[in-house]
Amino acid sequence: MRVWAGALRAAAAPGPLSGGFRERFDFGGRDVASWFPGHMAKGLRQMRASLRRADCLIEVHDARIPLSGRNPMLQEALGIRPHVLVLNKMDLADPRRQPTVLERLKQQGCSHVVFTDCQRDGNVKKIVPLVARLVGDSLRYHRAESTEYSILVIGVPNVGKSSLINSLRRLHLKKGKATAVGGEPGVTKAVLTRIQVCEKPLMYLVDTPGVLPPRLGDLETGMKLALCGAIRDHLVGEDIMADYLLYTLNKHQQFGYVRRYGLAEACDDIQAVLRRVALAQGRTQKVKVLTGTGDVNMTVLNYPAAAYEFLRDFRAGRLGRVTLD
Repeated sequence: MRVWAGALRAAAAPGPLSGGFRERFDFGGRDVASWFPGHMAKGLRQMRASLRRADCLIEVHDARIPLSGRNPMLQEALGIRPHVLVLNKMDLADPRRQPTVLERLKQQGCSHVVFTDCQRDGNVKKIVPLVARLVGDSLRYHRAESTEYSILVIGVPNVGKSSLINSLRRLHLKKGKATAVGGEPGVTKAVLTRIQVCEKPLMYLVDTPGVLPPRLGDLETGMKLALCGAIRDHLVGEDIMADYLLYTLNKHQQFGYVRRYGLAEACDDIQAVLRRVALAQGRTQKVKVLTGTGDVNMTVLNYPAAAYEFLRDFRAGRLGRVTLD
């Protein structure tokens, strides 16, 4: 408990305040390189091999971080092939930010962007016609004799690539899941076989493992990736992630946490917020205390469990629809 409290105090070291909130976040000298388990070179090699047979690329990214965390190595691999950027989990992102996001992406050369929510299939209907049109207008890379379309699905971990494939199969083939899905990074371990998603036109998608950049010098980008589940929590630390989430919510004036946890007002003190989370969610633990008359069991608030709840509530949209960029 003392170690946890000390980590929180370091993470919550106040910077310059504006209206009671921090204007910058103190990362406490952390090194983003330690957050990545490896540069995933094998997955990238497999993807490049598959790229030679691809007519189009669908890059899937999280709509809450539409500008941050897109793997530059993936963007380099796109080459001149048709490219569709799918911003998934739009139901968790702030819809008011969409026009600004689209303009920024257009400036970066992304002219074909689709916002999706694979749980409801709505905008997913736009993808097959768009891909068919783009491939039809392209040279198809000496594959004109073939009538089938081969589409490579790429992206960083845990952005919903497998969910998108399953959604397309539901829509166009009336069939169920073809790939495993999960709530944390690393479910798709290797490049899979081709998966049919449509009959007319005959279209196959190839799911790929999520690939992170080999290095990421920007701590803010790394933290946003972690909050959205692209990096495993324990590699970053739930304590600093919870504090960065609070800092970001306040910066974007997203105060849904105040209502959810029964706070009197918005707060910039992560320990005070986690105390309310622990009380609201009943997150307690029994600890043994040594006294002069013997051991005494006491019930105390479980701050690590409260931090986990805070992160889980954000990821489930229970703190409101938030775009971190």
